[in-house]
Amino acid sequence: MKTRIISGAVLAVILVVVLLSGGPLLAAALLFCSVIGMYEMMKALGVITEEKRFSPVAITAFAGAVVYYAVLLFTGASFFGETAAVVVIAVMASYVAVFPSYRCDQAIAAAFSFLYVGFMLSFIYLIRADEHGAFLVWLVFGSSWAADTAAYFTGVLLGRHKMTPVLSPKKTWEGAIGGVLGAGLIAALLSLIVDHQRNPMFFFIICAVGAVISIFGDLAASAIKREKGIKDYGTLIPGHGGIMDRFDSVIFTAPCVYLLTQIFLHAGLF
Repeated sequence: MKTRIISGAVLAVILVVVLLSGGPLLAAALLFCSVIGMYEMMKALGVITEEKRFSPVAITAFAGAVVYYAVLLFTGASFFGETAAVVVIAVMASYVAVFPSYRCDQAIAAAFSFLYVGFMLSFIYLIRADEHGAFLVWLVFGSSWAADTAAYFTGVLLGRHKMTPVLSPKKTWEGAIGGVLGAGLIAALLSLIVDHQRNPMFFFIICAVGAVISIFGDLAASAIKREKGIKDYGTLIPGHGGIMDRFDSVIFTAPCVYLLTQIFLHAGLF
């Protein structure tokens, strides 16, 4: 427990510094998390094995992530979708180049790992790069980690009905509702403190919707672990597991928060 608390505190400090800095430091941090998370996912899905630790499709996916974040850093949101498509094409091209050394499911899993981890996490950078990103980027973590905390305490106090007994026996419907409402209320409160000129209802909506999505992010990662018979994706963060264990819900909330904030910003509701 002590190790978990210490590593959690260190992670929180690093997160604050990186998010406040933004720019190249944030891009580098997200690339690091993406590469480690992709490695964990590809190992779980059988792309990376003890016999073939660095397959051509895996190397291409890692190289693609580096190129993707470089393009993102220098062009912002201008070509991020097109660049992601090129990375997927490159992974499949590498599969064709070494055929039949690797199976199609391994190539697909490598491309999926890039999209699931590298691409999805990059929305944190896109949010932070926005004019209002210094505040909005925190909604990503409010939708996931704040929701987790609120869900835990609500579940302990009121939890009665199991949500997914097979995937996550400790999750309850009461806890899930508490997490969604808690995340929304925290976001609304922070908006009043930081920028009282904006309508807190929109921040409540963003974090509440994000909290719902974060539940699926958590359960999706858990489903893969259960299917593959592994306890944790990695050991990078003592007491927490790997990148995929700690950022599974963030991976889902990042694109959701980006989409909602862009909708509200373009509609002039913020």
